[in-house]
Amino acid sequence: MGKNYDNDEMEIDLLELFYVLKSKILAILGVGLLFGCIACAYAGFLVKPLYTSSSMMLVLTKETTLSSLADLQMGSQLTKDYSILITSRPVLTDVIDQLDLDMDYKQLKNMITVANQDDTRILQLSVEYSDAKQAKEIVDKLSEVASEYIGDKMEVTPPKIIEKGEVPTSRSNTGVAKMAVMGVLAGMILCAGVIVIRTIMDDTIKSEEDIEKYLGLSTLSVIPDRKDYINGSGKKKSKRNDAGKRKAS
Repeated sequence: MGKNYDNDEMEIDLLELFYVLKSKILAILGVGLLFGCIACAYAGFLVKPLYTSSSMMLVLTKETTLSSLADLQMGSQLTKDYSILITSRPVLTDVIDQLDLDMDYKQLKNMITVANQDDTRILQLSVEYSDAKQAKEIVDKLSEVASEYIGDKMEVTPPKIIEKGEVPTSRSNTGVAKMAVMGVLAGMILCAGVIVIRTIMDDTIKSEEDIEKYLGLSTLSVIPDRKDYINGSGKKKSKRNDAGKRKAS
């Protein structure tokens, strides 16, 4: 019986929390909208939009025999060396000079990502920049300069550019709409959490049901608040005095 009572009590507590949250739904929505507006303003005015453009290069060996297993293994090993050479200082400095970019090679290096899928000889070069058109120009120039540099320094067949970059049409970092939705959800969850915690921590007795619930005692009678009784009688008395004055007049 005790187990069933505990389960019933837990159900009542959850139901009580539900009704508390339901009664505070306007406050929860208000806080959510407030956080959404703040997140929207932050994403729109403080966060600089970034755009990513990507190109792909195929790693070749001197003996380009695709049916050769040794050739495939050699190409996979070379991709690791090429990934380092692509972001080397001479390559980045040459890209900056040719495009007349207002940055140093360290800043450009932080914008570049070189990825290689497992068991392939494909290198994907990605550039994230605040200007969409400029991001495409940088990734294309990087591919050209890196291919020539690798072929010259390593005395191998230069990597072949198989796909050039495109002008991105959408930003790669979090957009205004997404930030606004995240802000609304975060505000609603935070407000609901505060309400739930305050409800759980509140152990004050407010009604006859709370006495039986928390103390296990049955309520025999209820004594009205003396303050309310006095205020109520005072109002009646004042009305009677007003009526008497009107008759006398």
